[in-house]
Amino acid sequence: MKPNSKILIIAGSDSSGGAGIQADIKTVTALGSYAMTAITAVTAQNTLGVKSIVPISPNEISKQIEFTSKDIKPDAVKIGMLHSSEVIYAVIKSLKKIKVKKVILDPVMVAKGGAKLIDDKSIKVLKYNLINKTDLITPNIPEAEVLTKSKIKNLEDMISSGKILLKLGAKNVLLKGGHIRQTFLKDIFLNNKEIKIFTNKRIDSKHTHGTGCTLSSAITTYYSCGKTLKKSCEMAIKYVNNSIGTAPKFGMGHGPINHISAITIKKKYK
Repeated sequence: MKPNSKILIIAGSDSSGGAGIQADIKTVTALGSYAMTAITAVTAQNTLGVKSIVPISPNEISKQIEFTSKDIKPDAVKIGMLHSSEVIYAVIKSLKKIKVKKVILDPVMVAKGGAKLIDDKSIKVLKYNLINKTDLITPNIPEAEVLTKSKIKNLEDMISSGKILLKLGAKNVLLKGGHIRQTFLKDIFLNNKEIKIFTNKRIDSKHTHGTGCTLSSAITTYYSCGKTLKKSCEMAIKYVNNSIGTAPKFGMGHGPINHISAITIKKKYK
């Protein structure tokens, strides 16, 4: 089996392997594509929380993006954790140089355990300088509340918040509804032409570490292979749900999901 496409991931590392670059690589690989990386920060963390964050310099991040892309041209880029305004500006500059048409942004702001991963100045730069340069932004409810300065309690609030993000320059938004406690989860895909609501039964599990990273990487992979953004979101949501449902239950806290749920090994080994 040959890789279907090439994905460049710009994000932070997760030493426990459940989120960040590690989750991104597993997702892209499991869905049949080739993953390249530009690491923005190194974290020491596990399923119980984040111990420390060591940022990589903006210059080194730019080198990773540009030097990698010069040799192996990515079909799409997925952006995750960007820890400072300087890093965001460096990424914007590098993206302009490598001229990749398909860019997905997961605005990572808070870790599953509650640790803040980005400062207020960076949020402002991301909001006004990066969102409008991407094809899709995939915030969860707390992230959307920060970006839109609004409270989200129900489906109507989600749609209103999504429309504010469109006014900020986002071309497409996938607003994830997992933080609203209800039996059926609702994720909303919207742009200036349509609104699509994806409804799925909530899987009752604490093992959901890295679901946001995984979802955005899955969307990027499907999108890079020629699927529409809406179809890519639909397929990625199904993949993540399947991965939550088959989670290996590692760790004492918020454990990782099962990234290889998409792989079936048919060969029999003796």
